[in-house]
Amino acid sequence: MRSDSSQDFEALLDYLKRSRGFDFTGYKRASLMRRVKRQMDAAEIESYSDYTSLLESDPDEARRLLNTILINVTAFFRDIEAWDALKTLVLPQIIDGKPAHEQIRIWSAGCAAGEEAYTIAMILAEALGPDAFRDRVRVHATDLDEDALAYARQAVYTERQVAGVPPELLSRYFDMIGGRFALDRGLRHAVIFGRHDLVQDVPISRLDLIVCRNTLMYFNSDVQARILPRFHFGLNNGGYLFLGKAEMFVARTSLFVPVDLKRRILCKIPALLGRNRMYYAPVDQDEEAADRITSGTFAEAAFRVSTLAKVVVDRNGCVALMSDRASLLFRLNPHDLGRPFQDLELSYRPVELRSSIEKVYADGHAVQLKNIVWTRPRGERSTYDVQVTPLSNRGGNLSGVCIEFVEVTDYVNLQAELATANRELSLTFEESQSATEELETANEELQSSAEELETTNEELQSTNEELETMNEELQSANEELQTMNEELRQRGLQLSIVSEFTDSIMASIPGGLIVIGEDLKVQAWNHRAEEMWGMRTDEVVGNSFFGLDIGLPVAQLSEQMKDCLEGGSALHEATMSATNRRGKAVNCKVSCMPVVNKDGAIRGVMIITQEIPVPKPTGDLATRT
Repeated sequence: MRSDSSQDFEALLDYLKRSRGFDFTGYKRASLMRRVKRQMDAAEIESYSDYTSLLESDPDEARRLLNTILINVTAFFRDIEAWDALKTLVLPQIIDGKPAHEQIRIWSAGCAAGEEAYTIAMILAEALGPDAFRDRVRVHATDLDEDALAYARQAVYTERQVAGVPPELLSRYFDMIGGRFALDRGLRHAVIFGRHDLVQDVPISRLDLIVCRNTLMYFNSDVQARILPRFHFGLNNGGYLFLGKAEMFVARTSLFVPVDLKRRILCKIPALLGRNRMYYAPVDQDEEAADRITSGTFAEAAFRVSTLAKVVVDRNGCVALMSDRASLLFRLNPHDLGRPFQDLELSYRPVELRSSIEKVYADGHAVQLKNIVWTRPRGERSTYDVQVTPLSNRGGNLSGVCIEFVEVTDYVNLQAELATANRELSLTFEESQSATEELETANEELQSSAEELETTNEELQSTNEELETMNEELQSANEELQTMNEELRQRGLQLSIVSEFTDSIMASIPGGLIVIGEDLKVQAWNHRAEEMWGMRTDEVVGNSFFGLDIGLPVAQLSEQMKDCLEGGSALHEATMSATNRRGKAVNCKVSCMPVVNKDGAIRGVMIITQEIPVPKPTGDLATRT
């Protein structure tokens, strides 16, 4: 029984890290163990420690294991609806937002065999035209697997691999060479391949788009939380992140806002108050240093997930930051960041705020606006307390203001209801206190239910990611089976050709052909042998030659056959009296020779029988008769 010792498994991962430079410690253990065990089954090894010993002694086994772990399942235009959304929602924004002389930089992270990197290159070439594409676009494609990168650099694919490419793009960007499809050279030179570890290495910077589809799902949540800030750092402000369909957690991050959540397209949120922070940290850095580096991220996250609607306006009067609640409530989006606050409807509705901001700057004190009633477009009425608070930098100078909206609708309504109830029913103080306690209890229960729902959602997401991982493993296995099936079909075709050729040779031999193996059993029996001796092929093949009931005196051939099998004479010929299948006595020429393979070893005896025509009588003899 296989040992499932976690200590031995961790030792195996440590060996891969030390000897091969692959750090899998951040991968999800369930899927990682499943793929390692699959390779162990193929090697017929039961324990992790024994398999580690095999890896130390067999470099080829280590290469096979890495190929199994990394999977490298990808395709051209994988999930075509997502690529269509990227083409219509994102690429026009990137192209229109950059001067004509400025370079467009893309990063395909976890590119495998290069299909997705070349997919984005084809889409941009269509959007820009060949000349502008060649001058402006650079696609950086990275992966851990050197074998996959080497394959990607060749840019040559099989018919099955290019099945997802639209026909018009296939004819425009691929050439048929030797039964395979070679990518256009101009498109190929725009893609730069290189090895990169998402966890260990510094991210590529000044990017307009990162394509990383169904790669993050293989990492645990801690590693995912370290990779996302690296992507955030590498993107320009307003840059986009394009993920795979199984990756849902990013919808809850404070670094990106969804553009099309269903297709996993997200937009970078600029750093807090415009500060350019380094969001990635080396793996071996101590926790205290990592906390110092990412403190801005946590501050921004805490601000954005606040249950209150908050907007920060800097000293220049521009929007510097907004909470998720404010974005939803006042219909703000990431493109409003950096805009003058006075240009927004929020500056005067539900309450005029520009004068309050000026008063804060003049007095240096917070301004509170109570019970602001806002009637929404659909007729819904809400009540808010608004507070404008000054923000100071370390030098004590005002750097901006924070506008906070506290919804008190329920509180106001409750007050009105309590007043009405007091007037109508003369409620006692104890009864009103009891109602307040019930409301607080209900609020606590609602909070508890919300936490339970959030936990359930996270568990479902984890299960979904695991199922997607298993699906890609099954897809990889299916591709291997298809390759093996194609090889078997080719071999079957070759065997069929050889069989037809052998049958033709046997049919062309002028006589009955009998092939006998070393065990003296019949292995071949041609059609002429059937006609001479009256037995079908299926009646004799596999039976002892000396046990056949035919008109040929087979016992008389034992010495010649023995001599052939022992490597004596190469040919024995004899004329024997026999009886053919019609019962007619005939003279038969019998030739025995050894069957020799290409190495010179004797594998049996071949016997050829031919009837000898009896001479017709002369004229004198006929007269006397």
